[in-house]
Amino acid sequence: MKALRNFFEKTKPHVQKGAKYHWLHSTHDAFFTLAFVQKDTSKSGTHVHDYIDLKRTMGIVVMALVPALLMGMYNIGYQHFGALGQLETAAFFDMFLFGLWKVLPVIIVSYGVGLGIEFIFAQFRGHEVNEGFLVSGMLIPLIMPINTPLWMIGVATAFAVIFGKEVFGGTGMNIWNPALVARAFVFFAYPAQMSGDSVWISASGVDKMADGFTGATPMAEAVLGNTDLNVWNAFIGLIPGSIGETSTLAILIGAAILLITGIGNWKIMLSSVLGGLFMGILLNIFAVNAYMAMPFWEHLIIGGFAFGAVFMATDPVSAAQTDRGKWIYGFLIGLLAILIRVVNPAYPEGMMLAILLMNTFAPLIDHYVIQGNIKRRLKRVQQSA
Repeated sequence: MKALRNFFEKTKPHVQKGAKYHWLHSTHDAFFTLAFVQKDTSKSGTHVHDYIDLKRTMGIVVMALVPALLMGMYNIGYQHFGALGQLETAAFFDMFLFGLWKVLPVIIVSYGVGLGIEFIFAQFRGHEVNEGFLVSGMLIPLIMPINTPLWMIGVATAFAVIFGKEVFGGTGMNIWNPALVARAFVFFAYPAQMSGDSVWISASGVDKMADGFTGATPMAEAVLGNTDLNVWNAFIGLIPGSIGETSTLAILIGAAILLITGIGNWKIMLSSVLGGLFMGILLNIFAVNAYMAMPFWEHLIIGGFAFGAVFMATDPVSAAQTDRGKWIYGFLIGLLAILIRVVNPAYPEGMMLAILLMNTFAPLIDHYVIQGNIKRRLKRVQQSA
């Protein structure tokens, strides 16, 4: 590690302004700061320095995503061998290695395309490379069905980085979560390839599925009136679904990491759950079909609800910023997610649309929260005068 740091220190003068390779400054700085904390100090003013910078913050989020990633890899293999009818003979590592082999190319494409575009924009503008894609590059694969073609992942990633972030000015300026922009782009641009039961199961080597195996997600089954859910399998993640969204247990481990390190916002997580429970109870009360009558709490362990509440809704850039606004923002996400999921049979998963919608309204929520605070303070001043 010392030799690597010495290499960066030695080559740094050659990429500064006016040097021969000044055009590589953004690239050099990106790799240097990713691996090490630089020795730069403030030139003027008073500043509080901390070893936790944006790259380290993003690193913690990526670390929190690892349990969902690992469980997703295993589940891909589990669903594959289940489709073959070979669950009893397949070993744990057979399932995991199969999933690893399928997921790794998706991650490589996501990071390769996304970071490539980030580096190009940074070099063109003469800015530092933004760190935000360290997380988005992992989120995009985790919210995709395993059978999504790699070229489609690449196109969606490019769309998300360019039109979901860079056109707004880069990291910290985007109004929507870039990963969800990629998911929405794929869903609406290629609906035929993103619907049905086969997209959730890696079909490699599967000529004919085993008897009784459908590949349908619990929500797809619920739309058809089958709400007989295996709660344990749904909780630990042995159900069809997007790569990283199936295991509520793994997602809770990630949530614990975010909360213990102070990176994640518990207000948004809790309010999203409360909003989902509220709508679930309301639908149970006025149930007119089997889906509406499904136990309200089961909505929290199927689909992308848990993943969205922990990793998507809490995005510090696109979420509400005020304390009261976070409660409102999260509650409405949970409420709308279950409402869209149950009431709209053409779109059984509502978390993506709910978060994107509330991303749009987050600034408005904060505006009214701030205006309300101003009015209350003015009223107290007038009363005391």
